[in-house]
Amino acid sequence: MNQNDKFTQAGKTAVMQNIQGIIGFLLGYPPFNLMEQGHLAWLVEHAQLRFFAAGDPILQPQDGPVQHFFIVKQGLIRGERVISGNDEPDTTFEIGTGECFPLAALLGERATRTLHRAAEDSFCLTINRDDFVTLFSQSMPFRDFALRGVSSLLEQVNQQAQKQASETLGAHYSLDTRLDSLIGREPICCPPETSIRNAVKQMHEAGVGSIVIIDPQQAPAGIFTLRDLRALIANDAADLKNSIATVMTPQPAALPSSASAFDAAIAMTRRHIAHICLVDDGKLVGVVSERDLFSLQRVNLVHLARTLRQAESIQRLRDLRSDIHQLVDSMLAHGASSGQITRIITLFNDHTVCRVIELSLEEHGDPGIPFSWLCFGSEGRQEQTLHTDQDNGMLFSAASGAEADAHRERLLPLARHINNALAECGFTLCKGNIMASNPELCLSAQEWRDKFSRLVRSTTPANLLSSSIYFDFRVVWGDKRGPEQLFAEVLRQIGGNTLFQQQMAQNALLNRPPIGRLRDFVVARSGAEKDTLDTKVQGLSPFVDGARLLALANGISVTNTLERLQQLRERRVLDPQDADAYIEGYQFIQLVRMQQHQQQERDGKTFSNRLDPDTLNQLDRRILRESFRQAKRLQASLALRYNL
Repeated sequence: MNQNDKFTQAGKTAVMQNIQGIIGFLLGYPPFNLMEQGHLAWLVEHAQLRFFAAGDPILQPQDGPVQHFFIVKQGLIRGERVISGNDEPDTTFEIGTGECFPLAALLGERATRTLHRAAEDSFCLTINRDDFVTLFSQSMPFRDFALRGVSSLLEQVNQQAQKQASETLGAHYSLDTRLDSLIGREPICCPPETSIRNAVKQMHEAGVGSIVIIDPQQAPAGIFTLRDLRALIANDAADLKNSIATVMTPQPAALPSSASAFDAAIAMTRRHIAHICLVDDGKLVGVVSERDLFSLQRVNLVHLARTLRQAESIQRLRDLRSDIHQLVDSMLAHGASSGQITRIITLFNDHTVCRVIELSLEEHGDPGIPFSWLCFGSEGRQEQTLHTDQDNGMLFSAASGAEADAHRERLLPLARHINNALAECGFTLCKGNIMASNPELCLSAQEWRDKFSRLVRSTTPANLLSSSIYFDFRVVWGDKRGPEQLFAEVLRQIGGNTLFQQQMAQNALLNRPPIGRLRDFVVARSGAEKDTLDTKVQGLSPFVDGARLLALANGISVTNTLERLQQLRERRVLDPQDADAYIEGYQFIQLVRMQQHQQQERDGKTFSNRLDPDTLNQLDRRILRESFRQAKRLQASLALRYNL
């Protein structure tokens, strides 16, 4: 081999090593990690490596339709826009190693709307637009990512979490499964005049645990279950010749067949029942039981809910709390989202609170004064995780201030008993004393009305902080009508008070998402919290505070953050794409927080919301950073909306 041939061969080897090195780099980042090897090699062969010095503009709106697709191999790219009223451009996003841009502009065959600038010396792989179109048409993972962006990455994360849990639990379907896909047979039903004996015979022959009693229009008028049969047989006076209508449960729970398994699980768990009628256009089309939803050894939500409500002691309730913790893994294995899991956890917490109140009334004695048990904060929003404390209060009726004082004196000992019993069950006592045992939170309806009015009228820092707690408001036990009417008045007051809204907006900007201009994450630099960030205060709070403000300002009474964002989307208060991005970001941060709590429990550690982002894999880091960016965007929109 002559000298020229040696140089040629060395050049070919270097090129191949370079191609393999770039492919290895791309395999560390989505969506490239899901692409076929041939498509990746084609991408690398058609790519050029370009250098951009710090401060160099890469793409600008005035350049016209975008002609290249960029993948950041090293460095940091900043997106800048000038917002009305600002002299300096605002950083709307940052693009780091392994990320790519500008997908929306390429797909729309238009110019970018944002100036892309190198925030530091950076290298980017680039392919021209025609090659981008070819790759888009040939690689399904790349096409899916280009069309759906972070949403497709979130699916990867959820699939990973589900796979990890499923390896232990053997889950085989998702809680998003439609109920009509679970109907395996025609519903067993009968008319109201059928005798009890014949109805039970039908159940036995069909091997089912329920029979639906239908009217002439095929609508469910009632339901009779094996549980009802046991109670009937225990009654010596029962006559099996009587009609089934005399012993059926009227107005059975019903959902459309298009509802999800999660919808059915929520309905069953809330009402601690085991059967749901599926009704379309007013007619019975099927019945779904808890056995259809979950195997008894995996996620028996209804059984646990029923056991909680029938617990004979505080000790028994405390023992059952560990079962709730074990359910989180099971829920993940069945495909539940973080929002669904927090709803389920809150539902079990509600059952626990109700049973604690009932047991306390038995042990302490009924004071003879009807009251409602209120909850605030994360419990009020139905967003509790395994790590929770108490935020609650009492509401009662009184005709005068003197009567209110007298009622309070009788109710406070019971409230203290309930708070202490809840603490035994794992609900930590509130360090800020936001509990019903606090005389300032054991109030008559009129006193609560006055308290809420003061919070809206006087925008002191203390009142604004209280608003962020008390206006996530829900009734867990007792009469709901009075408190809900009271909250409707609050919504009317807030809707007409722009000063209060503006002050709430300022408050909503206090907890800034932990991302900086030149770094992935902003973490604590010293002390016990060194190298960590707070997923609750810095990550979730911007979404919670922003959604609360916009919901209250627009007369939306729901308190759950995801439901607030959905209704803001439906009312076009938020742009639909923005709302979807906020929902995805919020749910991902909640998922990361929940998984951390699970690991802390397995390791026997104290629950903490502090997270070291370096413990996350590349995919989780990328989506966490994007989720924080969405929180930052929501705060920027509030600042613009309220001229802050």
